[in-house]
Formats: sequence, C-alpha cells, structure tokens
Amino acid sequence: MLVLVAPGQGAQTPGFLTPWLELPGAADRVAAWSDAIGLDLVHYGTQADADAIRDTAVAQPLLVAAGILSAAALGAMSEIAPGAVAGHSVGEITAAAFAGVLSDAAALQLVRTRGLAMADAAAITETGMSALLGGDPETSVAHLEKLGLTPANINGAGQIVAAGTLEQLAALSEDKPEGVRKVVPLKVAGAFHTRHMAPAVETLAKAAADLAPADPEVPYVSNKDGRSVTSGAEVLERLVGQVANPVRWDLCMETFKELGVTALVEVCPGGTLTGLAKRALPGVKTLALKTPDDLDAARALIAEHAEA
Repeated sequence: MLVLVAPGQGAQTPGFLTPWLELPGAADRVAAWSDAIGLDLVHYGTQADADAIRDTAVAQPLLVAAGILSAAALGAMSEIAPGAVAGHSVGEITAAAFAGVLSDAAALQLVRTRGLAMADAAAITETGMSALLGGDPETSVAHLEKLGLTPANINGAGQIVAAGTLEQLAALSEDKPEGVRKVVPLKVAGAFHTRHMAPAVETLAKAAADLAPADPEVPYVSNKDGRSVTSGAEVLERLVGQVANPVRWDLCMETFKELGVTALVEVCPGGTLTGLAKRALPGVKTLALKTPDDLDAARALIAEHAEA
C-alpha cells in the first residue's frame, strides 16, 4: 500500500520551484494560480531569497502549489492510486486536494487566507519554533511545559517541535530536556499550532464557510489524531482547528502502519517526511520528490505497487 504525503512549512528553499516550471504547461499553470490568489508564486519559487520565502504568507501557498504541481507531474490521482494521503501542517491542504476534498483552486485560495491570517497572528508577539532531536517524548513534553512552551509538532522518530516566544525558545537552547542531543531553530515565522494562532482560526473559519468540500476519494489521515476521516465537511473543520492545535504526525504514521503501508512518496519539496518515515517505519520504501529527476523513480515505485 502506497501513501502520498505533503510536507509542511520550513521545507521550502530558494529556487526550489525552478526545475518544476520547465515541465510542459507548468509555468502557465502556476502563473494562473498566482493571478487567482494575488501572489507571484513564480517569482517566490524561483528568484526570492530565503528570508522572503520564510514569510508565512508566502511560504504556505508556495508549498501547496509545489505539492499539487509535482503530484500532477506523476500522473492523475487515479493512476497514482494511493492507499491514503496525508500532509504535515499546511501540507494537509495539499492532501485535501489530492483526496478530492478541495479543488486545486479552492485549496490555493484557502491556503492564501491561512498564510495571511497566521502571519497576522504571528505579528502580535515575537514567536518561533525549534526542533528537539532525540530524547524521550514524555520527558521532553514535561520539560517544555515547565518552560511555558507547547509541543506543537509531535513528529515521531524521536522528534518534537517546541513553539513559543523567542525568550522561551532561548531558554530551551540553554536548558535542553534530558536526552535531547540538539535543539534546532526552524525557518518559520511564528509559534504555529499553539494558542498564539487563535486569531487565525476565526479568519480561516469564515473562509471555509464559503467552500463546498467533497468527501475524500481516498483515506485522508488527519494531523489531529491520526484518524482516517471520511467526511469532507469534517476534513475542512479539522483544517481550520488544526492551525491552533498540535500536529500529531506520530499518530499519522501509526495509522499508516495499521493500513499496511509498504511505500511512501513525499511530494515537492520532499525530504522531511521521508526522513521521519525511514526512522519510524522500517522496511517501508520511501521516495522524496525534490526535482523532476525524481519522477521516473517515483513512477516506478507507484507501478510496482499498482501491480501488487
């Protein structure tokens, strides 16, 4: 069984979209999306520097556009035939497009609203996120709570992401939980999936009210609790609430196990989620779409699972 997954914020790097725009029709498609949402995705994906694409209002639409574009380069979703889809944080909107819950256009409009709302919420207080590498999850969570931080992403494979004010994160760097090897600041501009994002939830809820989601055509695994969601309305409700609540990617991977996953393909800009899967899902074949050069190997992996 093959799972198709989409990465979250922080996966973007300067110029990462450039080779994808060389594919037939890709540049025109992204230009049309840019016009529709009022953001020059072509510029930000090819020419902008790291600071420019770190902006939440830019990074989130850019990631969803890249995910949809790279998945389309693999073929129609009926040809890929994933046994499940999921996304990490903003990647959940990409996954909603994969599952047919939202059209590509609706997904990009929603993520544009999400990015702007979360950027506004992040501007209220200086906040950020840092990844903890290693350590015992229970020990780490207790330590974070002692420092006033939120375990915003519990990613499994020994990784938890802490979120809070810059002062709290500085204290964490000086006072790591027992067993944690390293604390790595992330390239994000706010404490996402925490109470600091509460103002964004209301804005996103209003935007979601205008959408007409379809029920997922393939199992959609949710960040909230790792559960497969079968109602499009519930997927949309969870997308809204997840902005201010922790991402449980560890539980998503547990669900992949229960579903019998044997391969995992991560869309562009891939790498983060395949890295976690290699550690948490031993024996599962993984492939990250970083450039179009990875497409043939991904198609071969898909074909192998289609035959099985």
